[in-house]
Amino acid sequence: MATPGSPGDAVSPASLAPTPTGVTTVVPETVTLTVPRDTPLHVALNQEVRVEKTGQLIEGHVVEPVYAFDKLVIPVGTKVTGQITQIESISAGKRTQAALDANFTPARKIQVEFTEITLPSGKPLPIRTKVTPGSGNVVEFVSAADEHPGNKAKDVAAERTREAKQQVKQEWESAMEQVKKPDKMHRLQRLALDQLPAHPQYLDPGTVYFAELQEPIDFGTEALTPGLAASLGAPPPDGSVVQARLLTPLSSATAHQGDPVEAILSRPLLDGDRLIVPQGSLLEGTVIQVQPARHPGRNGQLRIAFHELRLDSGVETKVQATLAGVEAQKEQNLKLDSEGGARPTSSNTRFLTTGVVVALAGFAAIGDSGGGDIAHSTAGGAAGYKLIGIALGLATRSQPVGMAFGIFGATRSIYANFIARGHEVIFPKNTAMAISVGTRAPTPPNPPGPDTAQPPQ
Repeated sequence: MATPGSPGDAVSPASLAPTPTGVTTVVPETVTLTVPRDTPLHVALNQEVRVEKTGQLIEGHVVEPVYAFDKLVIPVGTKVTGQITQIESISAGKRTQAALDANFTPARKIQVEFTEITLPSGKPLPIRTKVTPGSGNVVEFVSAADEHPGNKAKDVAAERTREAKQQVKQEWESAMEQVKKPDKMHRLQRLALDQLPAHPQYLDPGTVYFAELQEPIDFGTEALTPGLAASLGAPPPDGSVVQARLLTPLSSATAHQGDPVEAILSRPLLDGDRLIVPQGSLLEGTVIQVQPARHPGRNGQLRIAFHELRLDSGVETKVQATLAGVEAQKEQNLKLDSEGGARPTSSNTRFLTTGVVVALAGFAAIGDSGGGDIAHSTAGGAAGYKLIGIALGLATRSQPVGMAFGIFGATRSIYANFIARGHEVIFPKNTAMAISVGTRAPTPPNPPGPDTAQPPQ
């Protein structure tokens, strides 16, 4: 985003111009309100979409407001329409593996694009977008834990941070209110449908896409008043929380300590009516702690910190900034500690699913071993390869076959849920973040040691 002093004449210099009366006046500087190319629109699908064909229309709304400098130009709730552009095929190996597990219609990757937004005025605006990797998941906004939960801290900055985090969380929930969430009966129907060997594929309501603009959008200009210009570059008040989006994709599997990280402010930072930092300013930082996922079931960890805030005009401010909240896939079960460290947590449903499979395997191991017990042979088959296992159990009526399938299924479930590598922390490019910012005092010079020569008095 162009700001004062940036290239491209985004801000026109003040100049002297004669009036008809011969009096010279100062023409104020102006700022071009342009949403640049590559700015992402965070679009959430309003309702469930049954995937049928390419060219199929889809509809969503903006869940992250878009600013130009200090002006809101695309608010939350703005209608966005697009289409399915590609339904990717599945390899023979994956199709065979799914079929053995009684799934003859495995999920395929769906590519989409968004082609039009409808502004609050009702004006349709054609756009060209490219959906970035990491999109297409149902997400939630995760807030960092308070440093001292339940304690009413008297520190003004800490209280300000807590209030800002709560506001961000409320804004996210408000932005997702347009999503038509399925009721309990519909969820049960979908769950039953998904268990069938052949079933349709759906895009869930609330699925979020990062749709990067392929062409800039111009919203005119605004005057840069002396008061507005004077406030730019002031240090952010301690306890401020800025809204940003990640420019550097991160994963605990591939990141290393010390790797550089960049985020760009998606909203201006205001202190009352004063503009402190405009939209488009950069936060620069590093990965300060990382642990990839490991066996058995050890989840990855990732911690980043930002140390510099830079405006396009070249003004730089040293800061201490950590994650106060982040947009994450629901299936990650992500948690943030009070210092912004991120790690997934394992779902408790793994105990239930593994228990069911082990119980089926145990049932297959008891009873008549003469080969005529259908219940025991099919129970073991169900624990192994579902429909295929059940069919073989019915065909053979063999308890050893059922036991073999049952042991296989139980072993596979225990390995997948408790022994396999854990989950990684993954932040795709354009992930929305709330970042707690405080200014950092310059490091004082070290006092001279006892052996250091002193200047003459």
